[in-house]
Amino acid sequence: MSLARAFLFVPADSERKLARAAESGADALILDLEDSVATDRKPLARAMAADWLAARGAARPEAWVRINALESGLAMADLAAVVRARPDGIVLPKCSGPSALWSLDAALSALEAREGLADRSIVVMPIATETPASLFALGAYARSPRLAALTWGGEDLAAAVGAKANRTADGSWDELYRLARCLTLAGAAAAEVPAIDTVYADFRNETGFAADCAEARRMGFAGRLAIHPSQVPIILAAFAPTAEERAWAEEVVAAFSENPGAGVVSLHGKMVDRPHLLQARRILGTR
Repeated sequence: MSLARAFLFVPADSERKLARAAESGADALILDLEDSVATDRKPLARAMAADWLAARGAARPEAWVRINALESGLAMADLAAVVRARPDGIVLPKCSGPSALWSLDAALSALEAREGLADRSIVVMPIATETPASLFALGAYARSPRLAALTWGGEDLAAAVGAKANRTADGSWDELYRLARCLTLAGAAAAEVPAIDTVYADFRNETGFAADCAEARRMGFAGRLAIHPSQVPIILAAFAPTAEERAWAEEVVAAFSENPGAGVVSLHGKMVDRPHLLQARRILGTR
């Protein structure tokens, strides 16, 4: 699977939005069965998501499905409906930690076997900070099955702790959410998967969003979640490597290719090591 930069949420019960989603230019679409779908419409959303997945063509963005939380009692019905249509990945909300991924892994393996799919062909991206307890598990994802990326969320976390807001008057994240953001970044790095930054709710504020994306890229995030198609080009521009970054990355990869057993190589008089190689591969969109 490619290293997507822009992930666009699409309500799975909206025929109009599903029909136009691929036109957004997003690298990946997340068909949403959770927050954007009312309870009485979830069976319809499952069926529409499965039909859309089954009908998509060869030239397509990645297709993910955000299921309902494992504790909701709805997740297994979500999985049973969509696995047969072969999504590229599952987004797991309110993930409590790696143990939740093992539970999801078992369910997906059973459904993949039922549908004749290769075991663990469907990967997972947890939303890893939506409960207070989940913040204490962010360093433990390294051996999690199916893990393809880590992302975070501040809205449910704010509700869980009883916060009136999760951003300060100037629009920056408040303390707890800066912590969650940083821990997600560190947890993803420890697990050697990309960190994907969370949604920016004020989608009409393009200037603020661009600045927030630039900050996320500087910190080390590899991409971002979007809630509106207008946010996609901003994400793609912010997270695209510059010509100088690509040139550096190509040189690093070439240097290690010439010295495959080396832990450290010299490049223009400076020493670069394996973490630099990982960074270079991410810039080039390779693993």
